[in-house]
Amino acid sequence: MDILTSVLRISQEETTFAKRGFCGDDTQIQQHLENIGWIFLQGYHAAIATDNLEALVAQLNTVEPDGRGFAFEGAAMGLALLDFLTPWKRDRLQNFLSGAGAAHIYMVYVGLGWCLARIPWGIERYLARLGHKPFPDPLLGWLAVDGYGFHAGYFQPRHYIDLQIIHQALSDDARHVFDQGLGRSLWFVHGADVDRIGTTIKTFHPSRQADLWSGVGLACTYAGGVNQQSLETLRILAGAYLPHLAQGAAFAAKARQRANNIVLHTEIACEVLCGMSVEAAATTTDIALEDLPINSHLPNYEVWRRRIQKQFTGLTVTAS
Repeated sequence: MDILTSVLRISQEETTFAKRGFCGDDTQIQQHLENIGWIFLQGYHAAIATDNLEALVAQLNTVEPDGRGFAFEGAAMGLALLDFLTPWKRDRLQNFLSGAGAAHIYMVYVGLGWCLARIPWGIERYLARLGHKPFPDPLLGWLAVDGYGFHAGYFQPRHYIDLQIIHQALSDDARHVFDQGLGRSLWFVHGADVDRIGTTIKTFHPSRQADLWSGVGLACTYAGGVNQQSLETLRILAGAYLPHLAQGAAFAAKARQRANNIVLHTEIACEVLCGMSVEAAATTTDIALEDLPINSHLPNYEVWRRRIQKQFTGLTVTAS
C-alpha cells in the first residue's frame, strides 16, 4: 500500500483558490471554502493509507461535525479508487456504506463521483450499472453523477463553466444531475459571491439553469460560508427557480439530519431558502419518497427531485 499511497496522494495546494484560479474577494469566506477542500483531502488520504476500516472511521469521526461529511466524502473517493486499482479486492466502498458510511450516504456517493472522474470510462461504466444492480443504490447512486459534475466545475471551470461544454457521454437524465453538481461547484469557483453566481447562471441555456440553482442551494446550505443577508439576496436572484434552489437546500438538510451533524448555517439557510426549519426541510425529502413509481420514464431520482420542488412552488422570492 505504501507505493500506491504515495502515487495517489493529492497536494493540499490543489484545494487553494490560488491554484484553482477561483474568485476570492472575501478572505474569511475563502479560508472557509479552502478548509473544506483540506478536510476532504484529509478523509481521502486517510482512506488510501489504511486497510483497517474501523481505524479509518475512527479518524474521520475526529473531524468536527461541521466538516465531517466532507471527510467521509473524501474517504469515499479514496476507497473507490482503491477498489478500481485492486481488482482482487473491490468491496471497500460497499463495506464502508454498510457500516459507518451509511449515515453519510449522500456524501459517500458524491465522493464516488470524484473517483469516476479520474478513471478511464468511469462514468460510462457506472451509468450502465446504475439501476440494474443492488450496488450502486438505484436512487441515491445518482448522487455520484452530481459529484462527477462538481469535479468538472471545480477542476475545469474554463471548460464547463465559462465555455459551458456539454458532456457528450451523458444521457439527458444524467445531464440534469451533472448540472446540479456543476451548480454546487459555482459556490466554490465564485467564492460564494451570490451576485457573481447569479450572473453566471443567467449565461447558461435556460434548460440548464434550474439544475444549476438546485446545486447552488445544496452547496450553500451544506457548506455555508455566508451571512443571512447574502442568503436573502440569493433567494431573490433565483427568481422563478426558487423551488429548485429550495430543493437543493432540502437535500442538504436531509444529508446533515441523517448524519446527525446539523449546524447553524444549515438552519439559517433552510429558514431563508425554504421558509421552514431544517427538520421540516428534511421531511419534504422523506415525503417525496413515498410511493415512487415502478415504471416511470424518468429515473426515480429525478421524480424525487421534482416532487420536492413541487412542495416549494408556493414560495415567493421575498421572504415573509
